[in-house]
Amino acid sequence: MALDLVTSFLGVFFIIQFLYSRNVSFLREQEQKDKLQIAQLQQQYAYYRDKAKNEECIRSIYHDMKNHLLVLEGSHGTEAACKMVQQLRSQIAGYEDYIHTGNDFLDIIIRDKAEKAREKCIDFSASLDFSNIDFIEPLDISTFFGNGIDNAIEASEGLAEDERVILVKARKVQDFVSILIENNCTDDPHSGSRTTKTDTFLHGLGISNMKKAAEKYNGICTTVQKNGKFTMKILLPVPKR
Repeated sequence: MALDLVTSFLGVFFIIQFLYSRNVSFLREQEQKDKLQIAQLQQQYAYYRDKAKNEECIRSIYHDMKNHLLVLEGSHGTEAACKMVQQLRSQIAGYEDYIHTGNDFLDIIIRDKAEKAREKCIDFSASLDFSNIDFIEPLDISTFFGNGIDNAIEASEGLAEDERVILVKARKVQDFVSILIENNCTDDPHSGSRTTKTDTFLHGLGISNMKKAAEKYNGICTTVQKNGKFTMKILLPVPKR
């Protein structure tokens, strides 16, 4: 009888010890994930913040150069000088082609991602109106669009060039901010993951970060992969004033 009690006690003790160790291990892993997420977000935000500073400097130089070229063009210089002015104007004309979203920080992100998409022969299309949407913090804007478009670019790289298409839409619809990022992809769902990378732990933080950021604003982030397309939708309620 006593032996049975001791055996039962030891059994319960080892079960409790196992569960405790497992819980500690889970908490440590979760803590590591949280630290990685914070570091990733801070690094991403710092990158776009620095890009914004550079963009401001470039804008100043651009406007000065444009004015100087206008003066030179109207000064009746030599034919060679006029030809040089036209070449310079054509080179800087691309600066005016990028999309204006109504949010300076988002402008930087979209310009950066559009350039990367062009480098990889991806048809990048964006229709965004973020004017008067001021409740989303810059860090979260970076999370939504930076991570979302990076994932779309990565998925596109695995396709034939004529199939590489990314569509980005964002605007206010009644009392909600709607964000959509859509891209062509392979039909293999990869068990719900958007990536083919072996390091799913680190890469999976991107979508996790977007979902957490959406929840921060009482919104939702959903993903659907169907018929060769991957669609991410984010819906955020506009706070009552």
